Amino acid sequence: MASARCVKETLGELKREGFVPFLSKLIGESKYVQNNPPELIPEEDRVVKHVLDSLLPLSTTTGGGPLIVNHVTYFPGRGNLIVEYPGTVPGKILSFVGCHMDVVTADPNDWDFDPFTLSIDGDKLRGRGTTDCLGHVALVAELMRKLGETKPKLKSTVVAVFIANEENSAISGVGVDALVKDGWLNKLKEGPLFWIDTADKQPCIGTGGMIPWKLHVTGKLFHSGLAHKAINPLELAMEALKDIQSRFYTDFPPHPQEQVYGFATPSTMKPTQWQYPGGGINQIPAECTISGDVRLTPFYNVKDVMKKLQEYVDDINENIQKLETRGPVSKYVLPDENLRGSLTLTFDEAMSGVACDIKSKGFKVLCKATEEVVGHVKPYSITGSLPLIRELQDEGFDVQTSGYGLMATYHAKNEYCLFSDMSQGYRVFVSIIAQLEDSE
Repeated sequence: MASARCVKETLGELKREGFVPFLSKLIGESKYVQNNPPELIPEEDRVVKHVLDSLLPLSTTTGGGPLIVNHVTYFPGRGNLIVEYPGTVPGKILSFVGCHMDVVTADPNDWDFDPFTLSIDGDKLRGRGTTDCLGHVALVAELMRKLGETKPKLKSTVVAVFIANEENSAISGVGVDALVKDGWLNKLKEGPLFWIDTADKQPCIGTGGMIPWKLHVTGKLFHSGLAHKAINPLELAMEALKDIQSRFYTDFPPHPQEQVYGFATPSTMKPTQWQYPGGGINQIPAECTISGDVRLTPFYNVKDVMKKLQEYVDDINENIQKLETRGPVSKYVLPDENLRGSLTLTFDEAMSGVACDIKSKGFKVLCKATEEVVGHVKPYSITGSLPLIRELQDEGFDVQTSGYGLMATYHAKNEYCLFSDMSQGYRVFVSIIAQLEDSE
């Protein structure tokens, strides 16, 4: 079997002359893989084609090589790609998953350069998808190509899974969720699964759950000069939200595990948008809507929070006359007219956060590889949300997350990554493979 040293010598370094032209082809497709339905439906097979062009000549299918390639499609033009380099020991496996072939939208008018063409500025590789996540698609594809070319005799099977539809979890049955449901990834439970879609070259060991909410408030429209005849929904919304937030922070305070995982913030519940029907400045409106989200550390349950929020709103509705008012004629009940202000709470699709297993073999080898290559290891957690990975963890996968783009350019205009960072990412992957060769 190949020793760790032999693995590193065989797989070597990421070659700029191979990686950059390949990434250029992928960024050239980024315009067509923007994910913002119903206007923009990505065509991930445009990216799949380039990956297949690189790997099929090294496959068992057409090239007589060692790579086993499966193109799995649930919607026309929106395929997933599973690439396997077989090892010699049954059940010994590691996988690189999460490299998604769709991107968020980009408006060329807002960018300093063409987002849909790779441009190079020294170490910077610029374009939509360079950090999230076409840069990682190119990186992992280059790793699999190198395995196929050099054919090291590994004990471990190495699997890469390139997925569709990560940027829009509201649509199901297209990407990794369908692959899991149909059993395509079952054997990946036997070893660490590295989800390659974060940034800044360090293990991301915790992410937040997200609960998008809307609080619709109904009052009574009236002339602002006769405020005693109105129920002001703006005042009601502000006071109700203050009460809801106060209860939330009492019931879901900072959790002790947040310090262990290094979360930058505890769980939060806050407004982010405000809507009302309009009208004159001298008119108290009949209704308004406040929207926002809960960002929840993974040590609390999303469904428990949603249930509690609804209980808060129900209690306020039942006792609305007890809610604090604003000024001598501010009120939320008009007894003579048998009118009461009211709140209606609704939720959009929620997702759960994840706390990676920091005692697992996968975490240990990722940390060791990061320290070896980057020079230090400092795992971090954020209450930003990554779709899909909690579901994988709940299914029994040892999910660890990392990435080699830049958090500062994630979903941002003028997105770029650094070749030097991607090169370090390649060496981290090689170190992981090498470590697992030497382990039992």
